[in-house]
Amino acid sequence: MRIANLSGRPALVVDGRAIDIEQASDGRFSADPQALYERWEEFRTWAATAADLPEGVAFDPADLGSPAPAPRQTFAIGLNYRDHAAESGFAVPEGLPPVFTKFVTSLSGPVTDVRLPAGGNTDWEVELVVVVGRLADEVSEQNAWAHVAGLTVGQDISERVSQLAGPVPQFSLGKSYPGFTPMGPWLVTPDEFDNPDDLELCCAVNGEEVQKGRTRDLIFSVPALISKLSAVLPLLPGDLIFTGTPAGVGLGRDPQRWLAPGDELVSGIEGIGELRQTFVG
Repeated sequence: MRIANLSGRPALVVDGRAIDIEQASDGRFSADPQALYERWEEFRTWAATAADLPEGVAFDPADLGSPAPAPRQTFAIGLNYRDHAAESGFAVPEGLPPVFTKFVTSLSGPVTDVRLPAGGNTDWEVELVVVVGRLADEVSEQNAWAHVAGLTVGQDISERVSQLAGPVPQFSLGKSYPGFTPMGPWLVTPDEFDNPDDLELCCAVNGEEVQKGRTRDLIFSVPALISKLSAVLPLLPGDLIFTGTPAGVGLGRDPQRWLAPGDELVSGIEGIGELRQTFVG
């Protein structure tokens, strides 16, 4: 099942066409996309058994928003691929993963124009994003997938000057400029994948592939992240987990490479879809 945020309203995406959920359910479910996650199990049951759904409508991907536009908590995981930790000059994490956040005002949809901060070195980081579907409190790895609503594509766009400046790095601020957290194009439920723990993700700048990896290489898998995070604090329905990026970011290149006005960034994950960002000065 695919769930989209189309012009601020939740929609089922079937055969590339959108069915408005609030209208198709006769108002049973809200027109607020974020509200679906509070009633996720009820919604899944309805969607699986609903008869005589209306025919979907064609839509422009530019009209899609983040499939979870107003999470109460966003967890971003650092250094979760060994090759990325190495290119960044950090040791591989053990025990607990490095965690920061991306503030909610940076969230956007899958097709956007992103303004580059003046005087910054702006970088790319394609990531698999988990959307929580059930309250997760001290969840075991074995039960973790049962708490996932679905998966989507995310970009952890990062302005490296402010991120790394000062006596204590400002990871969250440097990664939360407007438009720095595009997500989409929709949420895909875990049952749609042959193996949700092994998905290919890739990223290209102006048609040149700069990142390619597989989520089977995560140091902390999706179930491990849910277990470790929920051992510290509850994960709430609609929360986001950015699971980390593989090697190939601009920071780790020699010479280093940064996004420039006019660049197009395309980020994709198999079985989900792609994001497309154009950068302006």
